[in-house]
Amino acid sequence: MAGRAKPLSPHLQIYRLPLNAILSITHRITGVILALGAVVVVAMLVAAASGSQAFGAMYALGANWLGQIVLFGFTLALYYHMSAGVRHLFWDAGYGYELETARRSSQAIIAVAVVLTLATWAVAYSVSGG
Repeated sequence: MAGRAKPLSPHLQIYRLPLNAILSITHRITGVILALGAVVVVAMLVAAASGSQAFGAMYALGANWLGQIVLFGFTLALYYHMSAGVRHLFWDAGYGYELETARRSSQAIIAVAVVLTLATWAVAYSVSGG
């Protein structure tokens, strides 16, 4: 027995994570992103309460191309986290554990998050007169 090599577990370079596992990890990451986004929202509220000059400076950060990408990412994280959270509510109730249902709900989470993000930004663009 001492001379026999023990089998090695598959490593991440060999083993392909299922979509559900990737979405679970992403759900946690978006939770952290949204917590950081809440700090940004508070900073914007403080800037708005501090006067027009402070709010103008904060607005300028969000108005440039990098700020727009960050805001788009926050929007996508919000809708993704919300969609995945709804699926978790169904799982907590005991529904949706079948492999095919879980696979389809994973695809639905991605689709819903992307569609809602694009719709939000399309409405914001049309309202702003851009």
